[in-house]
Amino acid sequence: MNPEICAVVLAAGEGRRLRPLTEHLPKALCPVGNVALLDRALARVAALGLPAAVNACYLGHLVAEHVGDRAHLSVEPGEPLGTAGGIGLLRDWIGGRGVLVGNADAYLAAESKAPGEDIAALVDSWDGYTARLLGVPGPPYEFGEFRFAGFSLLPWDLVKTLEPEPSDLVRLAWRPAERQGRLEVVGYPGTYLDTGTPADYLRANLHAVHHGNLVADDAVVTGTLDGAVIGAGALVEGTVRRGVVWPGGRVGAGETLTDAIRVGRELTVGAH
Repeated sequence: MNPEICAVVLAAGEGRRLRPLTEHLPKALCPVGNVALLDRALARVAALGLPAAVNACYLGHLVAEHVGDRAHLSVEPGEPLGTAGGIGLLRDWIGGRGVLVGNADAYLAAESKAPGEDIAALVDSWDGYTARLLGVPGPPYEFGEFRFAGFSLLPWDLVKTLEPEPSDLVRLAWRPAERQGRLEVVGYPGTYLDTGTPADYLRANLHAVHHGNLVADDAVVTGTLDGAVIGAGALVEGTVRRGVVWPGGRVGAGETLTDAIRVGRELTVGAH
């Protein structure tokens, strides 16, 4: 592995399509299989042995508290700067290295490989010049027969021109590299979901537990579960079918939660 590679996990976005869940937590901290999406991304980076940074903006204080000293933290002032602007703000920290960029909201699962191993092909035998994208086959066919699957690897010469202003990597890095004939799509050998909508967020949770049940150690369940993820400190007295109960959530006796996410005692977000 090239030692001149660092990693940035993008966690600054508002997650508007996931509202009202993201009125309570930034999307990067929403739990999938009772693990924050951000932690899943950081675990992949750590498994590759790469120094990491995390950018934050929306509800940034929660992201900062969650990250602690596990990664370098970049807090964007005002509105989120977008994928390219966030990297631009981190140029001094990146400091001439190639950078593995991961979206915190990307849910990845490859049955035959451990986290980290499943994206290792992005950095293995890298030439320091080619831009690489992780992709899965299928629509919307953003890059040939593939769509983007949450992680990319950028050489320094594409990073050093990025400014800390609202902009995106598609326009300022990936497409220019594609036009120059130095963009490579690396196929991902597993499931990818962007978790951007309640439906995809629920789908990721159910996939993470193989459509079974997962109950946090200190949750209390006296009701019935059928495809459920129950968070820490939650209380389920009723029925949960294909649902997620966030930490501290409640499903009362006689109540049925189906194809939905429960936050607290009353907020129910349907996955439709």
